[in-house]
Amino acid sequence: MAGHELHHHHHFSLCFCDLMRLLWSLVVPCVYLSLVLTLVLLLLLLGVRMWLQGRRKSRRRAQDGGGGGPAVAFFHPYCNAGGGGERVLWCSLRALMHRYPSVSFVVYTGDQGVTGEQILEGARQRFSITLPRPITFIFLRHRVLVEASSYPHFTLLGQSAGSMFLGWEALTAFVPDLYVDSMGYAFTLPIFRYLGGCKVASYVHYPTVSTDMLSVVRERNPRFNNADFISRNPVLSAVKVVYYCCFALLYGLAGSCSDVIMVNSTWTLGHILALWRSPSRTSVVYPPCDVRAFLDVPLEEEDEDEVEEGWEELGRELGSGEDKDGGGGGDRKCHSIVSVGQFRPEKDHRLQIRAFRKLLDRKGEGPGGRESLRLVLIGGCRNEEDEERVLMLRGLCDELGVSDRVDFKLNVPFEELKRELVDATIGLHTMWNEHFGIGVVECMAAGTIVLAHKSGGPKLDIVVPYEGGQTGFLADSEDGYTAAMETILTLSPSSRLEIRRNARRSVERFSDQEFETCFLAATESLMSKLER
Repeated sequence: MAGHELHHHHHFSLCFCDLMRLLWSLVVPCVYLSLVLTLVLLLLLLGVRMWLQGRRKSRRRAQDGGGGGPAVAFFHPYCNAGGGGERVLWCSLRALMHRYPSVSFVVYTGDQGVTGEQILEGARQRFSITLPRPITFIFLRHRVLVEASSYPHFTLLGQSAGSMFLGWEALTAFVPDLYVDSMGYAFTLPIFRYLGGCKVASYVHYPTVSTDMLSVVRERNPRFNNADFISRNPVLSAVKVVYYCCFALLYGLAGSCSDVIMVNSTWTLGHILALWRSPSRTSVVYPPCDVRAFLDVPLEEEDEDEVEEGWEELGRELGSGEDKDGGGGGDRKCHSIVSVGQFRPEKDHRLQIRAFRKLLDRKGEGPGGRESLRLVLIGGCRNEEDEERVLMLRGLCDELGVSDRVDFKLNVPFEELKRELVDATIGLHTMWNEHFGIGVVECMAAGTIVLAHKSGGPKLDIVVPYEGGQTGFLADSEDGYTAAMETILTLSPSSRLEIRRNARRSVERFSDQEFETCFLAATESLMSKLER
């Protein structure tokens, strides 16, 4: 019996040794193969880098007979959209052009069916911005790769991967000396830095992923980026948390490639510092808001009659003509409530319409009731998806019975935007954790009393007390918005005037001139190296 056990043990030892030999014989070739493939990949990447740098040198030799200057390229696939991000783009270009006359500028855009001249004309009409000299547009053909509609699931990952392919298309079309991501496509940064050999900078409007998004999923709170079927399922919610954590790690690695990092608000700064971990290269540069364009709006009237007369006179000067809204400030017969923001899901226009419907219900019929109120939704449509969203919002207005009191104004020129803000009593904003809120600043500069979401940039940077005085109102629920609008409408003209004065004084720090000064200071270290 003992001999049988000894024989069995000896047989087992032989089998184990054979298994180890087999595994070793497989592992060693795999290790060698991995090393060879890694070396081939590194050589391939080095070859691509040398090829791209050769193209840049050839381009500079071809310019002006060999004396071509450096080139700065902005990656902005939606440069014709007409939103706050586009205002940052055009103001940045204008500031750099004035400061660095020997540098040429390029914009990578995915807009199709328009020419460069039409894009510049759109910027002039919407923002009153004219560039001092020509720029070059590189029209990218595969912008669909960064469209959210292309990725019904794993949208963040899909768009980020798509941005890398779109960035590669941009890099192979034109190799700049300095690359600036002005739309938040962080995964393009390592491509331009390590393959293109470019200096890279980024202006971050909104982190692609944030700790707030993680908390929404953990708490199983349904929102526009957290579907109901996921929020109701604890397993799917846990999987999504893991997915977000892994993505946040990759996002941080990509963003940390940037030589200069600019963020648009205190809220964005906190998240970018937590994710990208580059405090020495990160600074807050508030986005440009055309506050000077609203300085002709009268705020210093002494009594109610003069308030109304001043607003009516300005309305006539700006072309409001028939005065269909019954005048401007004071206790005028008709009050306009204006929302300014692109028609994207996160702007939450549905909340605005529902809160407005409740306000109409509270006001009822008769003088000073339903017929005295009007909601105006002003914004840009980037694509067919945004246009479909507007159709759905119109359908919601029909469903709630408020379509006769709600106006939609799409892609309007700046003068029309200004006219609507001049005529408005309330400026409405409902985006949760808005990174900054240029529309909020414009409303305050125009003398409109702001009602913004109690989160993000509006809460931390904009609708804050000025020298101890109130500058606006904040809310975070449907009932809260309705109650706040009702409060604003019942204020006396003198009380509203005091808030408007405080608000206007407080937003001077968000002017175009302040932005250009801070932007040039942030990028000076990179631009000075280009000119050497």
